[in-house]
Amino acid sequence: MDTLEISQKKKRVRQLQKELAGVGPVMRGSVVIIGTRNKQPYFSLNKGGRTRLIYLGRKREPLAREYSENYQRLLAIVEEMTTLNMELLRHGAESAALPEGKSSD
Repeated sequence: MDTLEISQKKKRVRQLQKELAGVGPVMRGSVVIIGTRNKQPYFSLNKGGRTRLIYLGRKREPLAREYSENYQRLLAIVEEMTTLNMELLRHGAESAALPEGKSSD
C-alpha cells in the first residue's frame, strides 16, 4: 500500500468518526407489525434469549424506526472503520483515530 492509499484510508476513518458523532439516539431492535386483522406496530428486541415487545402505536412508530435505523448506521460505520483500521495496521500505518502528533507507543 503506498502513501496515497494510506492517506486516503486515514481521511476516510476521520470522516467516519465525524459521522459517528452525529448518528443520534439509537435502539437495537426493529419495528414489527403484529396482528391479523388489526395490525399494530411494536418494537421488538431480543435480549437474554427472550424477545421483548413494546407497543408503539402510530404516533411513536416513526421515532422508533429512526432510532433503529440510527443503530444500523452505527453498525455500518463501525464495520467500515474496523476494515480500514485493520488494513492500516497490517501495513504499519498508525490509525487515523489517533490525534495528530500522538503515538501509539
